[in-house]
Amino acid sequence: MKAWQLDRLGGELRFNDVRTPEPRPGSVLVRIEASALMSYLKAYVEGKLPVYNPPPGPFTIGTNGVGVIAAVGRDVWHLKPGQRVVLSSHFVAPENVEDPAQILIGLTSSPDAAAVLADWPDGTLAEYALMPVAAVTPADGLEKFDATELVTIGRCIIPFGGLLRGRLAAGETLVVNGATGAYGTAAVLLGVAMGATSVIAAGRNRSALEAVADAGGPRVVPVTLAGEVQKDARALRDASGGGAHMAFDMVGQARDPNSTLSALHSLRRGGRLVLMGSMTTELPLPYTAVMLNSWEILGQFMYPVSAYRRLLDLLRSGLLDISAIRPRVFPLADLRQAMEAAATAGNLECIVIQP
Repeated sequence: MKAWQLDRLGGELRFNDVRTPEPRPGSVLVRIEASALMSYLKAYVEGKLPVYNPPPGPFTIGTNGVGVIAAVGRDVWHLKPGQRVVLSSHFVAPENVEDPAQILIGLTSSPDAAAVLADWPDGTLAEYALMPVAAVTPADGLEKFDATELVTIGRCIIPFGGLLRGRLAAGETLVVNGATGAYGTAAVLLGVAMGATSVIAAGRNRSALEAVADAGGPRVVPVTLAGEVQKDARALRDASGGGAHMAFDMVGQARDPNSTLSALHSLRRGGRLVLMGSMTTELPLPYTAVMLNSWEILGQFMYPVSAYRRLLDLLRSGLLDISAIRPRVFPLADLRQAMEAAATAGNLECIVIQP
């Protein structure tokens, strides 16, 4: 089969002929129909993200996908050949221990999980991928979506993990900070799907916020942030009818903490703030305000193994509308061009590779 293999970060990326994997216990071999690219894949390949710990030796890159099971290994009882599935890069070691290792297949792991990544190094930018069963979710009942449309659901799974962590409930008000980023926009669409009374889309680009509001519908309220904590917090509180039940922070590489602090101060008493973004500085927490308001601050990395099933249920039921996220499709051989496109793609555009 054909596969895009990287020998090391900053090393040579080659479109290789490699042996098609054989199923092993607890795995399925999937014929890839589509894979969506991360915006930072080019920087990752070029070695500009040294925080990442890749698998040892040449490995197939790619982090998610949609495909059809070609074969199953031993100790696989429910998944069947011919079944359409969605693939996740997030894999947690299935051992009954206090803190099982977790990795992102085809991408990275923490140093203490390197052995797991060495065992499951290869991702989805290939004609076939061998995946552990815990990273595979049946996509039955979604035949109306072709593979290039369905694969865009990967844009939603990470923020969905954060909204689950924050216990977003129907009838609540949600503030999304960083709403004009790819994951922030997906969080807005998810908030609507999960029954939020209103979703406050917060960011600094007014025209981009209005586009997000158009995509999300009448329950989405755009709020342009000025960078002043108390002023922005008041605007968010006013937009949410006196204070939000939950704030979801998905800022990317923020150089100052102001918008995150504004989201925190937008909460009503007993509100929750979920942190899933990234920041290049410290977050100074107002101890007394957090205590007096009974605010809850939650960090979240990725999502539980059950999240993809629940996310696909939202899509299957029609509650989640992903039609605003437009796939732009490249053939597998044109990965280099696709990586360039992904680096500059807008929040409502998804760069997709199709073998």
